[in-house]
Amino acid sequence: SPQVTSVTGLNVMSDPCSFSSFTRCVTKHLNLHLHLDFDRHVIRGRVALTVEVLEDRFSTLTLDSSDLSVVSVTANGQPVSLPSSLSVLMAWQHVIVEVTYETSPSATALQWLTPEQTAGKKHPYLFSQCQAHHCRSMIPCQDTPSIKHTYYAQVSVPKDLVTVMSAVRDGQEVDPQDSGRIIYRFRQTVPMPSYLIAIVAGALESREIGPRSRVWSEKEFVDKAAFEFSETEAMLKTAEELAGPYVWGQYDVLVLPPSFPYGGMENPCLTFATPTLLVIAHEISHSWTGNLVTNKTWEHFWLNEGHTVYLERMIGRCLESEQFRQFKAIGGWKDLQDSVNTFGANNPLTNLVPSLQDVNPDDAFSSVPYEKGFALLYHLEEQLGGPEVFMGFVKSYIQRFAYSSVTTEEWKNYLFAYFKDKVDILNKVDWNAWMFTPGMPPVKPQYDTTMADACNALSQRWLQAKDQDLNSFKQSDVKTLSSHQVIEFLSLLLQEDPLPLTHVKKMQEVYDLNAYMNAEIRFRWLRLCVRSRWEEVVPLALKMATDQGRMKFTRPLFREVFNFEKFRDEALRVFLAHRAGMHPVTSGLVSKDLKVDVSNAASQ
Repeated sequence: SPQVTSVTGLNVMSDPCSFSSFTRCVTKHLNLHLHLDFDRHVIRGRVALTVEVLEDRFSTLTLDSSDLSVVSVTANGQPVSLPSSLSVLMAWQHVIVEVTYETSPSATALQWLTPEQTAGKKHPYLFSQCQAHHCRSMIPCQDTPSIKHTYYAQVSVPKDLVTVMSAVRDGQEVDPQDSGRIIYRFRQTVPMPSYLIAIVAGALESREIGPRSRVWSEKEFVDKAAFEFSETEAMLKTAEELAGPYVWGQYDVLVLPPSFPYGGMENPCLTFATPTLLVIAHEISHSWTGNLVTNKTWEHFWLNEGHTVYLERMIGRCLESEQFRQFKAIGGWKDLQDSVNTFGANNPLTNLVPSLQDVNPDDAFSSVPYEKGFALLYHLEEQLGGPEVFMGFVKSYIQRFAYSSVTTEEWKNYLFAYFKDKVDILNKVDWNAWMFTPGMPPVKPQYDTTMADACNALSQRWLQAKDQDLNSFKQSDVKTLSSHQVIEFLSLLLQEDPLPLTHVKKMQEVYDLNAYMNAEIRFRWLRLCVRSRWEEVVPLALKMATDQGRMKFTRPLFREVFNFEKFRDEALRVFLAHRAGMHPVTSGLVSKDLKVDVSNAASQ
């Protein structure tokens, strides 16, 4: 029978964020049986991993796990006694390793919501977020993006809940063990990395929004969501024209409860989005760059995100205009500048390709892989012959490395092979400065400022206006701007000293910005008003801070009201009243922002 060895001596890892021994054996398929326990906030699981052994001699399979209680392990049906690490010594070419286990209530991949944290207030809710290295807290697995596998799943939940996963739905039946529960079945036949396994369970409904798309959410949001994501099919078609066929079958969107602290997550077949995520183009683009072609380790995360931003902006170019793409690129450069300022220009985490030895990949997360990655690709586009020429390379790269995982070096070698007639141009690129040097890139592309100029001009008019000039402003000032330009106009005003109260009141009178429901516009407009000390707007700002929980919006809105001395106590009162319904990550950070003594606050 197979013996067991521990991990020691296994220094053949090339992924610093995983212990799994993927040079020796690779997972080809996972078969999951999950039982969701909403009372104890745990998943009872059984996973069968089909593993292919790559070496002829005896080999050790090491799995990643975090905070899991392992009940038993078998290899090809034979029981295995385990040391502390999940390592199995194997003498077969193929082996099915079955692990029976239970997750911890504090598993980092899982977020259990109480009924009061949902829109419907009646039923609990569960969602997962595995990227970058949290799948191991939900399933013992080779938790590295260098390995891709298919998966099947059966999930048992109480019968008034619905479950969906990052896979194609494959029917449901009453749980034979408990007639008060239903088993939902799923199959994912396209190989994918562990970080894209995703599950959600709650009082969900769905609406069809296209020939291969449904939107899922609680019933309170489902019709609004169906309207907001109605352009999904047009974007999918545009992306297919640019990047090649969509291979995942279904493209559904799950709108999470408003307490979800992030914007979106590109889980295959089922993008996770928040009610405030307005553009799905980024998550759609990931179906090619990230999900089909994947970074081999998190050090090469820019291959996922830089190419996805590039493809997202190409979709914008097709559906809007080239000037729109240029405008978004200017905004992205500002975001990159912000990240570099936050980390510090000498911080190695601002390298395009950072070292993650002994670094938690969550701590390295920023705009850098997105926007430094995009800037490099745009710079190459400029050097090599323009958008059509360079998009040809991106499409070819996707087809060449589809269903696999790549490093920066493999990407670069393919770039040189594809542009073999232009190697002299490629050799002039300062690759070391772009990839392995911290701070801003060595070259700033010359973006077309046409759409940005109108925003700059209007913001300057407001900043320079005296009281007697206020009658020169007309509704048409903003009616000629796109929503993206209105966002930029307000962002520019937020970079300056607060406007006089007379000015923001006049702005409301002529532009009626209170009527805008676009979250990005509303967020900036309410901050601008609170800064100018407009008292009537404070309740609107606190309402937006608590109606949704995306940290990008909630934290700054609370901070603005808190900094308005007269309403400091009101900010605290509203926060304490809503805290129970907030995501713990969000409430913890807002507590710090508002300097709440947590032990004291809890007793009030």
